[in-house]
Amino acid sequence: MSAPEESGQFSFPREEERVLSFWREIDAFKTSVKLSEGRKVFSFYDGPPFCTGLPHYGHMLAGTIKDIVTRFAHNTGHYVERRAGWDCHGLPIEFEIEKNLGIRGKADVLELGIDKYNAECRKIVMRYSSEWRETVERLGRWIDFDNDYKTMDTSFMESEWWVFKQLFDKGLVYRGLRVMPYSTGLNTTLSNFEAAENYQDVVDPAVVVAFPLKSDPKVSLLAWTTTPWTLPSNCALCVNPDFEYVKIKDGETGDVYVLLERCLTILYKDPKKAKFEILEKIQAKDLVGLEYEPLFDFFVPKLEETAWRVIADKYVSDSDGTGIVHNAPAYGEDDYRICKDSGIISLGGFVPMPVQDDGTFDSSVGPYAGMYIKDADKVISRDIKARGRLVRQGTLKHSYPFCWRSNTPLIYRAAPSWFVRVEDARDKLTANNGQTRWVPEFVQEKRFGDWLANARDWNLSRTRYWGTPIPLWASEDFEELVCVGSVAELEELTGAKNVTDLHRENIDGLTIPSRQGKGQLRRIEEVFDCWFESGSMPYAQKHYPFENTELFNNTFPADFISEGIDQTRGWFYTLLVLSTLLFDKPAWKNLIASGLVLAADGKKMSKSLKNYPDPTIILNKYGADPLRLYLINSPVVRAETLRFKEEGVKDIVSRVLLPWFNAFRFFGTQVQVLKKDTGVDFMFDPSSMSGNIMDRWMLASVQTLIKFVREEMSAYRLYTVVPRMLEMIDQLTNWYVRFNRKRLKGESGTEDTIYALNTLFEVLLTLCRLMAPFTPFLTESMYGSLKGYLPENYFEGDSRSLHFVPFPEVREEYFNAEIERAMSRMQAVIELGRIARERKNLSLKTPLTELVVVHSNPEYLEDVRGLSGYVTEQLNLRKLVLTADEQTYGIKYRAEADFKKLGIKLRKDMPRVKKALPSVSSSEIKEAQTTGSLVVDGITLGADDINIVRYFDALSLADASRKYEEATDKDVVVLLDTEVHEELMHEGLAREVVNRVQRLRKKAGLQPVDDIVYYVQITEDPEGILATVLRTQAEYLRGTLKQDLLDMAAKQAPAFAEEVQEVNDSKFVLAFVRA
Repeated sequence: MSAPEESGQFSFPREEERVLSFWREIDAFKTSVKLSEGRKVFSFYDGPPFCTGLPHYGHMLAGTIKDIVTRFAHNTGHYVERRAGWDCHGLPIEFEIEKNLGIRGKADVLELGIDKYNAECRKIVMRYSSEWRETVERLGRWIDFDNDYKTMDTSFMESEWWVFKQLFDKGLVYRGLRVMPYSTGLNTTLSNFEAAENYQDVVDPAVVVAFPLKSDPKVSLLAWTTTPWTLPSNCALCVNPDFEYVKIKDGETGDVYVLLERCLTILYKDPKKAKFEILEKIQAKDLVGLEYEPLFDFFVPKLEETAWRVIADKYVSDSDGTGIVHNAPAYGEDDYRICKDSGIISLGGFVPMPVQDDGTFDSSVGPYAGMYIKDADKVISRDIKARGRLVRQGTLKHSYPFCWRSNTPLIYRAAPSWFVRVEDARDKLTANNGQTRWVPEFVQEKRFGDWLANARDWNLSRTRYWGTPIPLWASEDFEELVCVGSVAELEELTGAKNVTDLHRENIDGLTIPSRQGKGQLRRIEEVFDCWFESGSMPYAQKHYPFENTELFNNTFPADFISEGIDQTRGWFYTLLVLSTLLFDKPAWKNLIASGLVLAADGKKMSKSLKNYPDPTIILNKYGADPLRLYLINSPVVRAETLRFKEEGVKDIVSRVLLPWFNAFRFFGTQVQVLKKDTGVDFMFDPSSMSGNIMDRWMLASVQTLIKFVREEMSAYRLYTVVPRMLEMIDQLTNWYVRFNRKRLKGESGTEDTIYALNTLFEVLLTLCRLMAPFTPFLTESMYGSLKGYLPENYFEGDSRSLHFVPFPEVREEYFNAEIERAMSRMQAVIELGRIARERKNLSLKTPLTELVVVHSNPEYLEDVRGLSGYVTEQLNLRKLVLTADEQTYGIKYRAEADFKKLGIKLRKDMPRVKKALPSVSSSEIKEAQTTGSLVVDGITLGADDINIVRYFDALSLADASRKYEEATDKDVVVLLDTEVHEELMHEGLAREVVNRVQRLRKKAGLQPVDDIVYYVQITEDPEGILATVLRTQAEYLRGTLKQDLLDMAAKQAPAFAEEVQEVNDSKFVLAFVRA
């Protein structure tokens, strides 16, 4: 690939398009996979998304994490298959078809025909697949779309049948009537984990209803509900057997009620001021068995012998309501259980179920027939009120589950469904989860662990159409069941030939002769829910066990998976359930759970609200690398939320990528300058060992980073890796390049320049290799230029792309703890010097006389002494004083304490210490550094109790005439002499003149290798200062600019760039003429 743009305004998006073209040209992804054949396998599962919508930032985040980890695995010597997958079945597709075709229920589907309905679904399944591919490739993610898997493929569906048959043969499948979350918007039951996906705050009616006792109609039991639509199905009232209830007489109405005393606030705002009388207290056991008047008589003929009496269960709480719960067995899980256990209803017996599939009442409830249940709430409340049974009426704002797809309120409804036994496997699930690594750990232990500890039997059936049919053939009474586990078995049992598609329209008509004389067995109408399909992907994507048995055995469990934290109750859960029930092992070894990406306002991203920038616009405006780095260097990688802000992506460009690229571009420029000035063609020498301390520090720092990245990536802690990499880019650009600019420009001789260029090259190349998984475009771009300076065969094999070459190994010979320590101390001194300058508003262009570094540790001072040249140059100083003489320079000691922490230890003595500590002498505190203890008002404090701080006291200076500005990091103290001298001021102005020359060069688009002659003419100079500077600082100007500034009168040719410049109160014309 050709080198990136070397001049002008660099465009990251434009350069990324060049890289994409290069990758297509060499078929980079497939080539990289082929080159890695025969290596140790790294197994990765990609959770299948629906492609009925366009990818959003959540998909991009997940894709970036997966791409980084799999690229790292590839670069560290593994073979990594990365197959894309698509979730093709289920409610998202069906819901869209029904909306488009105006289908409102099962009757409409049957009228259209399941074959035509499924054909419509099939048309839109892959509607946005090309957009997905385009976006994923533009993001830089390498994944195989040509060898993808689809859950609607017959091979995938057949493996699902095999999975189900294993569960069936183990006795883990059963049919039961159970109250389940039900979507009236989709006309189907949902699993418990689907019901937990979409809670919303709603305002519902809250009514208190009276139920008069048959034995004493003047006394009414009170029950509270937020679902008046369930009252026509009421069959019982439930009390807690451990509670004591009260019978009260209302002072205003004279009515007598029974309820829990702690719940009187349901009737009275302030029970202490309310008018009522407690007539008696009643134990719950004395209420059990009492019969009451039914609220409605719709179901009296069928249940009058067993229903409408008081029963007891400990699930009844005193946190809200009346302490008495109304039970409608078909519309509450506890209601069904308690009514069954108490004999109100019986297995196989009648259960009031007047709500139809679409959420409307049937004819069994007379006046409410045809009404949608939530619309009926008001009508039912009005009717109850008219009969004098409505005691209180209000509203309640609470969190309520909505359908994750249709966004309609869920109800709980009894329905015959097919279940997999999960509750009995809770211990195994927990044990297998414990064998895996989660990042971050708290998700595994808390969120997922708690979910497993309370796992329920899994309702995996859906009364739908576009999905994998459950392969059960049953007699009419469901007493004879045949489970089919393959296409071959289906053909054998039914006599069908050449079955190539397993969707409902192709197999629902196939029958199996009964072996028990029950005629023909027919397939049950349900299909698998899509979570069963995605949970089966480890087996089904490889068509296991019908093919690829050895390949599956070698790649299961997966080494790595990753999705959003919301999948703890989705894909992560179903993967673990199926792998545990099938093989008693987890489906993965390592898992990264990412957080949610929200809009900048903290709300969910919404197309209708337009509260987030279009991902395509961000990619085209800033590029994929900045977006990837922004996402991965955020709280979202620690399973926290990210409020997406475009400014954050922009900041990555200006703060990280541009400085890094500028360091790369500076290297290229200086290589050209070296060739122009000396005729030397630079070539990287991997065996070169520079003696320069900053060269050695930079190379040692890079080795430390390599070691750190390898360790942390092996532990899948991406959130620790990225900040350290960004820190290294800062070290390179703001420390190494800035401090060694003169060496790199050739001002220290050719040999030293080559050493510096060799160091800069190695750091740039290593950073590219380190950052390749994170920023694949920019690193590829820079590598395209850098590889031209590598010796022949530096990398073994095909090295056309950076992503073909291995991740860097640690070079132990570069490690040097002493140098890294010395550099750290030098950096601290320079940072403090800058702080002192900023406080006094002294520009770095203004030379100052002296900086005093005060420290009691001789090693510290020697470390800084070895790098003193860098300190004086960077801080623009004439002299650096390194001293341990604290007395001369007014250094004092004070002790600081965490009094909150100390209070726990000292208790009543803490106020004494707090009062006396400021008066402890500096000498005593200094001595405490050696002794490890300090006595304050007779109380001994240890080293852990206090923090000893050095500080500067100007009044204690030996030379009171000196003007110092102090700065300290609580370890070292620096004192900056802030007095500005005339001679030094002239040097500062000379630097300003150089700055104006450099600005005009940049404005004119010049490169360092361009030969230009400079001319100046002073136009305004009130006090003659500029003329003095040009005369007295001529040598400095000549050395820096590599030529003299000539008088404008000597100019022979026309200037191609000319501009008036201003320095303080003086002005001059600066002109450039080509040499």
